[in-house]
Amino acid sequence: MQQQAERVVVGMDPHKRSATIEVMTADESVLGGGRYSTDEAGFAAMVRYVNELRLRREDRVWAVEGCSGIGHHIAVRLLAAGEQVIDVPPKMSARARVFATGQGRKTDATDAHSVALVGTRMAGLRPVVDDEQLAVLRVLVDRRRSLGEDHTRMTSQLHRLLLELIPGGAKKDLSAAQAKALLAKVRPRDAAGKARRRVAAELIGDLERIYSRKKAANKELKELVAATGSSLLDLPGIGPSGAARLLVDVGDITRFPDRGHFASWNGTAPIDASSGDVVRHRLSRAGNCQINRTLHTMAIVQLRNPGPGRDYYDRRKADGKSSMEAMRALKRRLSDIVFRVLVDDMLAVRPIDQIVTSAPDARTGEAISAA
Repeated sequence: MQQQAERVVVGMDPHKRSATIEVMTADESVLGGGRYSTDEAGFAAMVRYVNELRLRREDRVWAVEGCSGIGHHIAVRLLAAGEQVIDVPPKMSARARVFATGQGRKTDATDAHSVALVGTRMAGLRPVVDDEQLAVLRVLVDRRRSLGEDHTRMTSQLHRLLLELIPGGAKKDLSAAQAKALLAKVRPRDAAGKARRRVAAELIGDLERIYSRKKAANKELKELVAATGSSLLDLPGIGPSGAARLLVDVGDITRFPDRGHFASWNGTAPIDASSGDVVRHRLSRAGNCQINRTLHTMAIVQLRNPGPGRDYYDRRKADGKSSMEAMRALKRRLSDIVFRVLVDDMLAVRPIDQIVTSAPDARTGEAISAA
């Protein structure tokens, strides 16, 4: 039987208006590359260049850096054109660039080369899929995060103004209605005070509008998450925004071989910092920050209410752990619970004998088993 042709990787360093590519074979030989604009003409020229290398579509894969960020727009267009796309995390390509060049200098060409190296050497990179349901979730959960950031920023501005208008300021957890009641009692006589009061009133109006939009966004996200069949919302401490973020960023849970890899990816796996007879672990600063934040919120909510999460935290404290160490242990445990729920939800949809990752090994082109 003729062996399957080894897959060729097209590494890409994407930007808003340009993309630099390098075509690399399985033995890391460079076939070519170039820089193209991301408009219609440039995108067509880039695909045409790859086609002229006489590479069949099924024998090539596009490794795009940052498909959840700056590379998302071009990854979606490649999928629409029938191409296979895998996501290369920026941290991974940065490490490959340092090892390949011996220094940290970067250009678009060296970035494309490092992305191609990662796509060629690493198996199990996340495949980018054209899932319309997840695409809708991504747009809405990003909008919900933006609303939350606007709410935090405006609340901070309002507190600063109220501190200048009212001796001692206002309480920390201040609603728009409470702020409006406080502001109604303030009657400054100087010009600066009147300006502060007017701006504070405008901020209160903005906060009321943002609150109503957040409420509507949460309702819509809750309905969409429920439509996916996910049971993440059944977990204490995970709301519609957190569940949607998990579904969007995790994608196919089978790309993680076990719960330890999942914890390492989301940054809840502690780093061994033992020395001699002293055994200790320290906080990991790596991983997906947004998922780590979701798990942190989940832990905070469980600590505020009696339940398994609070009991586990208290047991770790009784074992001699500090508050920070017990919190990290709780987040690690919650990561395992979330991983199990995602796997169970996936098994409810697909039988175990049909579960393989859709991410092919860059060297062999074969699917990687999730077992």
